[in-house]
Amino acid sequence: MNNLKHRLSNLAGKTSKEMKPAIKKSIMAAVTVAALSFGAGNAAHAAESKLTTTTVFYVYVNDKFAGTVADKTQVEKLVEAELAAAKKDYADLDVDLGVDVSYIPEQVFSSAKDSNTSEVLAELKSQINVQADASALVIGDKPVAYLKDQEAADEVLKTLMLEYITKEELAEVESKKNSPNLPLPEVKENETRLLDASFTQEVSQSKEKVAPEKILSVKEAVELLKKGTLEEQKYRVKEGDVLGSIASDHNLELAQLLSLNKGLDENSVLKPGQELNVTVLKPFVEVVVDRQVYAKEEVAFEKEVIEDPAMPKGDTKKKQEGKVGMKGITYSLTEQNGRVIKKEVIKESVLEEPVKEVIVKGTKVMPSRGDGTFAWPTNGGYISSRQGYRWSRMHKGIDIARPSNYTIKAADNGTVVYAGNKGDGYGNKIIVDHNNGYRTMYAHLASISVNVGQTVARGSQIGVMGRTGNSTGIHLHFEVYQNGRIIDPLSKLSR
Repeated sequence: MNNLKHRLSNLAGKTSKEMKPAIKKSIMAAVTVAALSFGAGNAAHAAESKLTTTTVFYVYVNDKFAGTVADKTQVEKLVEAELAAAKKDYADLDVDLGVDVSYIPEQVFSSAKDSNTSEVLAELKSQINVQADASALVIGDKPVAYLKDQEAADEVLKTLMLEYITKEELAEVESKKNSPNLPLPEVKENETRLLDASFTQEVSQSKEKVAPEKILSVKEAVELLKKGTLEEQKYRVKEGDVLGSIASDHNLELAQLLSLNKGLDENSVLKPGQELNVTVLKPFVEVVVDRQVYAKEEVAFEKEVIEDPAMPKGDTKKKQEGKVGMKGITYSLTEQNGRVIKKEVIKESVLEEPVKEVIVKGTKVMPSRGDGTFAWPTNGGYISSRQGYRWSRMHKGIDIARPSNYTIKAADNGTVVYAGNKGDGYGNKIIVDHNNGYRTMYAHLASISVNVGQTVARGSQIGVMGRTGNSTGIHLHFEVYQNGRIIDPLSKLSR
């Protein structure tokens, strides 16, 4: 019998596969020995050795021998207590202890002191690894997020999709998957039709057992999928580095680089040795949406310029007003996380033809030198005030009032040397240099029709009569200068 006990004690270091058959053989041996002993009348010998038969339990944790206990209820109570604590801590999850406990009982001639219950319980406790049932979202054969069940995992994908399409559109996509070959009518004006919505990568699900701490809420999982992975990389600034070149060297936009480095802006001065974060988060998955859109768009009108040799160079006249046309366009759009990454025209039709704009442009070169003979600068009218002293002041020119219309004309060929308002009492005025020693001035104009440097011809319109500046009524104040000296305009004017 002592040999049998020795053989059982030698099993402690073996694996369960080696151990369990061996123990069964030992049990059979023990039963046989016991039968022979008692059958031969050895009860007195048993009494002398003070051995009694008792049941012990060989305990296995995850198929590995952990020790021997006389009372397996102690093991069971520990398991129950640990499981109850785990379920309390993770009430909304389906958890287990992550251990498999099994027993092999044996009737032996032994005493309770041969068991090592405390060691067994300690070993069992060390092997406990609380796990929860989870549904994993798998992208590219790699689990990236764990949810408590399939319903929660489905809700994550739905929530992510609904950031870029409506519930109605999502229902429409699901309906189309059930009837993929149904023909669709053409999109109407101001209509946008969703054709499909998908993810950039295939997302599958698998059942897993993981630590409860790894299980995310729906909101957390959505944010994780959007945020993606971030392998932080640092760049040490060198002499001569600027933000733009650093961003370009790391395939970043300047705005991305600034967003990764709080406290920096476009005007920040970098210092050699300064560390910058040059990493961009890449989402695990993005939403791709295909749409058809019908839109009305303007068609620009053409512009045609016709040259007129009889019209002075620099003059233009609009012969025909241009008018934009309209066209209807059906586009195919592909969006990725709300950004348009592809746009194609499927169909286009003209709804209203544009009308071409026609401009007549003068090409006649006008001489900039006058001949010294001045034409009357208005269409009719009378002299309301002559040159000379008036109210104790010199009136340098003549005033012409009440013409048949308010057009002001150049008295002779020349070049415009001033066109504006100096605030000197003359209001809007024009000065023309006739490039022969003479200059003429036209004052109190309502508006000016020429620019400085422009060549004007005798009789061409240069402005409109008015009453700007120091004026008591609508009239033209006209002055003539010869070699810088003012002269009487009436000595040169002819009507």
